[in-house]
Amino acid sequence: MKKIYLILAAIVGVFVLIIMWYVNTNNRFVELKGNATKQWANVESSYQRRSDLIGNLVNTVKGAADFERNTLTAVVEARSKATSTTIDANQLNASQLEAFQAAQGQLTSALSRLLVTVERYPELKANQNFLELQSQLEGTENRINVERNRYNNIAGDYNIAIKKIPASMVASMAGFTELALFNAKSGAENAPEVNFEF
Repeated sequence: MKKIYLILAAIVGVFVLIIMWYVNTNNRFVELKGNATKQWANVESSYQRRSDLIGNLVNTVKGAADFERNTLTAVVEARSKATSTTIDANQLNASQLEAFQAAQGQLTSALSRLLVTVERYPELKANQNFLELQSQLEGTENRINVERNRYNNIAGDYNIAIKKIPASMVASMAGFTELALFNAKSGAENAPEVNFEF
């Protein structure tokens, strides 16, 4: 009779250890995914800061120069598209991230064209408001890059954790799926061509 109690106690003990391991592993995944989601909010916040600055930049440029309407229209339209592209941070997948990056890339491209075109207007380049806005945009682009890199690090740690055995069994049972990461655009490995001719 004593042996049966020992065997039952051992089985219950193993069962309790398995449950504790499952709960601990699940909680670790929840924390890792929560950190990635929080960092994604920082990425979006940096993009929003850039979008907010663009309105001021466009108004400053518009007021200081007889400016090319097509360039300004392209910036305003790209800004509108970039701010309307939303992603559910809990369901980040490659296609959503690709659409987000495409919209942000269009905005970056339009902004670059705006800043290059501004070079033709010496009175605008000397305008203190414009210089401050340009500096803010440069700082914001750096912030965006830093926040994207942090997101990739945190989401990458989460992606690795849910794939490791035996924890991957918990991830599968609890529905933890891989988060998409930012990747370089195709052709990014090539150095950009600088051309000062207009």
